[in-house]
Amino acid sequence: MSFERIREKLNILADAAKYDVSCSSSGSKRSNTNKGLGDSSGMGICHSYTEDGRCVSLLKILLTNYCIFDCAYCVTRKSNDIKRAAFKIQEVVDLTINFYRRNYIEGLFLSSGIFKNPDYTMERLVAVAKKLRLEENFNGYIHLKSIPGASDELMREAGLWADRLSVNIEVPTISGLKLLAPDKKHEDFTKPMLKVKTEILQYQAEKKVIKSTPKYAPAGQSTQMIIGATGESDKDIMYSATHYYRKYHMKRVYYSGYVPVAEDNRLPAIGTQVPMLRENRLYQTDWLLRFYGFSVHEILNDKHPNLDVEIDPKLSWALRNLHYFPIDINTADKHLLARVPGLGMKSVSKILKGRKFRKLNWDHLKKIGVALNRAKYFILCDSRYWERKDLQAAQIKGMILQNSQGKFRSTHSAQLSLFN
Repeated sequence: MSFERIREKLNILADAAKYDVSCSSSGSKRSNTNKGLGDSSGMGICHSYTEDGRCVSLLKILLTNYCIFDCAYCVTRKSNDIKRAAFKIQEVVDLTINFYRRNYIEGLFLSSGIFKNPDYTMERLVAVAKKLRLEENFNGYIHLKSIPGASDELMREAGLWADRLSVNIEVPTISGLKLLAPDKKHEDFTKPMLKVKTEILQYQAEKKVIKSTPKYAPAGQSTQMIIGATGESDKDIMYSATHYYRKYHMKRVYYSGYVPVAEDNRLPAIGTQVPMLRENRLYQTDWLLRFYGFSVHEILNDKHPNLDVEIDPKLSWALRNLHYFPIDINTADKHLLARVPGLGMKSVSKILKGRKFRKLNWDHLKKIGVALNRAKYFILCDSRYWERKDLQAAQIKGMILQNSQGKFRSTHSAQLSLFN
């Protein structure tokens, strides 16, 4: 096939893949062996950022944008009048190797529309990964998108060749899925998830006994929810995410704001795209649930079903629970310290270590890296007490927002001065 046709396919299928944000490689350790290509040890892919701030890249494409389903929210649905294309298995293998040799990518993220049936599509995705591993000796990162409805046998094989697997749950609730994708069943998504979870647990158990046990999806599995296509509240979304973390041992749940792709009375009108800030608040909440010891009902409940877009969810919780504050930095336990706005878990760890040797004051907290512009309203330390402890929640929120806006203006002015 001509180079021009391959490039045309690449343009179409790379563009179609941009709506999938559930790609991350944290946790994989596939070392290079036998003078092979690539090494995913400690690396990430897909224009994402690792914990140490490195930006990493991948070849992110669909195998095809043909699809037998007509999901209202999907740009590749069968009724949509778009250019269609499909890669052959060998074409994807060749593209991956050629891009890797040129140092453009560190791995592959491969998804697909569903053509013929789920098993046929999944077979082809698995074949790409298998060829890369066995024929090209490729040890770079591979993330395969699991096809809803694929058989257990194929899901098992996929995990033997891929570093991470993911099945997009797509719509957060079963009722939303029925409305926008009536041809799909909720079980089609959860069945592959359960299989992957079971296989990972089995691999981890066998690895303790037999060191040579073949790796199975060493970076785990993830999923993605489309936000704003249906009327779910932030509470509905986060309760759903928590369910998938607990029941299927997800490494990550991703939140993707709905991008209007067609006129449909079941969907938000064209031009009403979900604000990026809502996505950001959901990710912040997700972080609090996984690493800060919060539960969903503390942040989101019937009284507060949606997140405050003006302030982050930890600050929002603190302002609704001022009776816990101020806390003494030098005596409070880790659980309470983690709930102070402006204190990250690294700062909490430094405080716990530092106060073993002396009482901490404002200067110490600044050196530790505490965001005192927020934290000062909620803490006491070995310094003169902050002058005002009688402020109401609305006053504190206003002062923090005013301070943040002032910082933005001064930073923006400084940036402009560089070009004047």
